[in-house]
Parts: sequence; structure tokens; C-alpha cells
Amino acid sequence: METLRVERDAGIVTVNLARPDVRNAFNTTLVHELIQTFGSIDESARVVILQGDGAVFCAGADLAMMQESTTYSVEQNVSDARTMAKVFEVVDRCPVPVIGRIHGAAMGGGLGLVACCDIAIADDQTKFALTEVKLGLVPAVISPYVIAKIGVGPARRYFVTGEIFDARTAKEIGLIHEAVDGESVDDQVMLCVDAIRANGPKAVRAAKKLIHDVSGRGDHTAMTTQLIADLRVSAEGQAGLNAFLAKKKPSWS
Repeated sequence: METLRVERDAGIVTVNLARPDVRNAFNTTLVHELIQTFGSIDESARVVILQGDGAVFCAGADLAMMQESTTYSVEQNVSDARTMAKVFEVVDRCPVPVIGRIHGAAMGGGLGLVACCDIAIADDQTKFALTEVKLGLVPAVISPYVIAKIGVGPARRYFVTGEIFDARTAKEIGLIHEAVDGESVDDQVMLCVDAIRANGPKAVRAAKKLIHDVSGRGDHTAMTTQLIADLRVSAEGQAGLNAFLAKKKPSWS
């Protein structure tokens, strides 16, 4: 694979985002490789660890991906958003627990990945943000997962401010489960791995499915993908994206 390193050992599948030179930002290849990898987790897996190479877990969409989206029609944006939505769906619906090992920063879609993890352990220096509104957009396709994780109250703040918050706040609002010093992250992750592997494999899978069934999350894909498509081609969305790409302030700033 070009953008992922996938390692398997004794039922542990470690998925490494492997684009450290661009802060593990999403591009088309990473999107498709994540869908392929999480969509093919088989019976031999007991747990998945999702982490990022380099200094940052995931910075969201990369500049080339943003640049390309400015030329899309509404229909092309809908198709693109549906593909992006599939990434979060397959991580969220992975049949075994997904443990996120989070460090550096998780921005935009990177924060969406954190929200899809069953357990998230972060370095206490990690920064988080939902920055889409700064571009004249909204965190549409990740919104079902983020709201399910942090609740409506925090979403009402961070969706509209786009402000950066720290790991302590992320833990307080339920986005992550633990915020520990950098040297302790791996130990905390392995404590969770060992706890999961001590349980019945079929029971663990059934327990994860039970949560989804009981929480009753509906299929929001049609609504969220249409919304982001409409905003991307709107005057404000175009202005925001182009200002960001040109490293200028948008007209409303």
C-alpha cells in the first residue's frame, strides 16, 4: 500500500497512516486504502490499533484534495463526499474494537477518525479542532460520529467556533478516553488491547454490534453528503477554500 502500513501480529492489526510528510492528511489513495483495509478485517483479528506516522495523527484533507474539490460540480462533490463518508463508516463499523493511538494533532477529518474509534488514547499534548467553518464549510460527513461521541452540547460550541482545544478538554467532552504523557501512550494502549484479548472473541464482536444496534444510528449519508456538496460549490465555500489555499484571510474574517 502507498499510504498505509498494516501489520498483523497475534490478532492485533496495527494500521499506520503513512503520509508523515503531509501530516497524514487524506488524499484519494489514503481514502481508498482505509476503506479497503477496514472493510477486509477478518475473523483472525481481535483488535485494531489506528495510529499515524510522524509528528501528527491526521491533519484532515490535504491541499491537493481541497484544490481539486474547488473545481467539482455539485454532483461530483456528492460522489466525492460519499466516498469520504465510507471511510468513517467502515472504521465505525469495524467488527472488532478499534483503539486510536492519537498524538500531535487531529484536525477535521482526523478528528472524525478519532470519533469513530471505540477507544481513543491520546498524548496529553495533542491538539484537536473542527476547522471546517473557517473554510466556509461544515464537518458534514463526520458529524454523525462526532455528535454520537461528544454529544450535542460540545458540538454546538466546536462546530461553530472551529477553535483548537487540548487533550484535557477532549477527554472532558468524551472524544477521547485517556490523555496521558507521551511516554505512557503505548502502555495505555496495550492495557486496553490486553483487556480486550482476555474476553471471548465472539462476545466482543457481539458487544460492539449491540452498541450500534441499541444506539439506533440512522443512515445520514445522503443528507450529509448533499450538504457538504452544496456548501463546497457555494460562493462562501469557494471563497473560503480558495482563500485557505492562497494563504489569505477569507472576505468575512
